[in-house]
Amino acid sequence: MAMDAHEIETLIRTALPDAHVEIRDLAGDGDHYAAMVVSSAFTGKTRVAQHKMVYDALKGRMGDQLHALALQTAAPDA
Repeated sequence: MAMDAHEIETLIRTALPDAHVEIRDLAGDGDHYAAMVVSSAFTGKTRVAQHKMVYDALKGRMGDQLHALALQTAAPDA
């Protein structure tokens, strides 16, 4: 079962309430997305830690309901 962009955005915003989130469906299949997430929660964290925070927000759906997510993260003004 595929996820829609709104569901991905909602999960991320629930975990990172201040986040600015942009989701793009890369293949039009609801299974391959790109996401840009900017949050102050990322300040001082490595890129790997930032990505883990986003993957944690997806609550185990990566690799199951969501096949691929090209992820870019940043802290504000970074």
